[in-house]
Amino acid sequence: MTRVKRGMTSRRRHNKILALTRGQSGGGRRLLKSAKEAAMKSLAYAYRDRRNRKRDFHRLWITRINAAARQEGLSYSRFMAGLHGAGIGLDRKVLADLAVREPAQFTQLAQLARSALEV
Repeated sequence: MTRVKRGMTSRRRHNKILALTRGQSGGGRRLLKSAKEAAMKSLAYAYRDRRNRKRDFHRLWITRINAAARQEGLSYSRFMAGLHGAGIGLDRKVLADLAVREPAQFTQLAQLARSALEV
């Protein structure tokens, strides 16, 4: 049977782990055991924070809509209920963008929401 030397295999595996920890400092970048731990932690944080980013943006959109709705004399919940009653199906991302970039259109939406609440 022929002899198999495994230096290339393990070196390739080590380099793959070390490549994941580029940009870290100290042993977390240079030493294999520390780098493996740092890579596992960073991948876990990345997974968690991809979900948290969605949560953060949702909160930001609601805050912006609430601020713009209160300038029109409506609370966030009354504004959203009025839009739902009027049959306007815009999501919070679009509403927040309108509140920031197109205040005149947001005012029209607020008037529609107010009239839907009164009916």
